[in-house]
Amino acid sequence: MVVIKWHRHACFEIRGSKVTVVTDPHDGVSLGISPPSCKGDIVLVSHNHFDHNAVDVVSKPDTEVVSAFIGEKEVKGVYIKGIKTYHDKYGGRQRGENTVYLFIVDGIRFVHLGDLGHTLEDQHLKELGEVDILFIPVGGTFTIGAKEAVEIVEKLKPRITIPMHYKIPGLGLPLSEVDKFTSRLKKIVEKPNEVSVTKEELPEPTEIWVLAPK
Repeated sequence: MVVIKWHRHACFEIRGSKVTVVTDPHDGVSLGISPPSCKGDIVLVSHNHFDHNAVDVVSKPDTEVVSAFIGEKEVKGVYIKGIKTYHDKYGGRQRGENTVYLFIVDGIRFVHLGDLGHTLEDQHLKELGEVDILFIPVGGTFTIGAKEAVEIVEKLKPRITIPMHYKIPGLGLPLSEVDKFTSRLKKIVEKPNEVSVTKEELPEPTEIWVLAPK
């Protein structure tokens, strides 16, 4: 069983049987929300912006930080693939590069899109392959918006899609609310802030799990 907890924005805690992965940590105060209350064995950073790279907040003495990594490697028994993408629609000229991460915890294939700013090309889809759980930004302004996010979900066909990086109470960023995304899709499931899942229980076709912000 893997436990997934949303620490708001693009930060998730994925607790497997032997390792905990934390994605894109923020410090909370800079955004007007609470900081993450977890520590990771592995911390994945998609790009070096303040609301995604607060690694000290979620690190222990032995934490392995994987930042803007492109390629494949194994860290503490977790397979990780980093795929180069961009934070905008202009090849990074506006906001720089972004790393999309595929990582496998207890047999479940997770994909975290970071601050993806464009739709995925066929080559990206090929590199990602089968996706069990997708973390996707939907709030627009700094990333893809609802329309592009829906297109990506329809192409990747993940078993579970978890939207992130959208407007929540307290957040001091001009993002759209999640409804703009969910209103375009079916099988919307409201979930608590923390959920558990096993490989055998993964739904099909895709379900959209909207986690409570706290």
